[in-house]
Amino acid sequence: MTILRKKADRAKPSFPLKYLYQKKYRFFAQVSDSLKDAAIQELKYLGAADISPSFRGIYFTVSKDGLYRINYTSRLISRVLAPLVSFDCFNTDTLYKHARQFQWDDFFDEDKTFAVFANVVDSRITHSKFAALRIKDGIVDYFLEHAGKRPKVAPIDPDIDINLHIGRNIATISMDISGGALHRRGYREESVSAPIQETVAAGIIRMTGWNGKVPLVDPMCGSGTLLCEALMHYCRIPAGVLRDRFGFENLPDFDPGIWEQVKENEDGKIREIPQGMISGSDIADGAVKASRTNLMGLHYGSRVEIIKSDFRDLPDLKNKVIVTNPPYGIRMGKDMDMPSFYKELGDFLKQKCTGSTAYIYLGDPAYIGKIGLKPAWKKPLKSGGLDGRLVKYELF
Repeated sequence: MTILRKKADRAKPSFPLKYLYQKKYRFFAQVSDSLKDAAIQELKYLGAADISPSFRGIYFTVSKDGLYRINYTSRLISRVLAPLVSFDCFNTDTLYKHARQFQWDDFFDEDKTFAVFANVVDSRITHSKFAALRIKDGIVDYFLEHAGKRPKVAPIDPDIDINLHIGRNIATISMDISGGALHRRGYREESVSAPIQETVAAGIIRMTGWNGKVPLVDPMCGSGTLLCEALMHYCRIPAGVLRDRFGFENLPDFDPGIWEQVKENEDGKIREIPQGMISGSDIADGAVKASRTNLMGLHYGSRVEIIKSDFRDLPDLKNKVIVTNPPYGIRMGKDMDMPSFYKELGDFLKQKCTGSTAYIYLGDPAYIGKIGLKPAWKKPLKSGGLDGRLVKYELF
């Protein structure tokens, strides 16, 4: 018969209290391959060291305050994982055994919700969903044994995200210490079809090198993601300023005093933006409304002017930085004559944007040649499974 105890004095299973991430305070940042170089530079700037690119991400070492800062301010990273334990694993019974023995109440209790996400590469275990299920079963049975109650599984927006990676028969269980994908900034209250992901938009703004010396304009702004990321970039608004929780708050060595100091320091860097420095337009009423709504959730969002207009009807946009993600006939613009549309976009750039520099993100690179301008450069940038390109045009 199992004797249940209070949370403070439950019997603990025999398991090392020193978790993997604590040995060198080393973590793994998930990031898109096309943003990896920029993310490495961002990590260095935010205090990371011993940086090592890997498949689907970057390993790095950092201090505790640097870890909190990276999660709070990074614009390019998708999420940060803290490795907890690693072991040889050739079958799913081994997964269950380790999950059942692990000291989960160091990280959360039975009143929290959780989810397990898994990926498997070059291993005897080939079914990632079943592997995740076995970890989930082990966690549930651990709490049933030690607390007499099971935590609930919540695939959407759980309190605790647990990551399982099995590569070459070595399993690593990690905790998502971002607390969900970092691209979900929280400002996107309204959307339109095929919005660009926030981390990709932030990468585009970074690649332009825009520093606020000349105004930035998006003439096809959609729901305003590029404008929001430009505003956050200029005003130095932390990318996580609207998030109400982070996964690192569940770590056993979480320091709330350091976290509060990091927030205070980063929030203190926020600066105002002059009226008219950023503006946008779109032909659709819904897009204009969505952009205005999303911007209003951010510091100084009211200073970004959004108007309804076809880009072809806009006044001259001379001596500007133009950044836009036009329709490309895959997820949006399916009913349009795309070759004619891109020819007209090229004519607009040539005739109305002299002295400006344009950065056009194309989800389908086939349309680059339809614009009729010679690119200064083209950079691969994947977004939502699309093998896109960011193309720079210098409009003399």
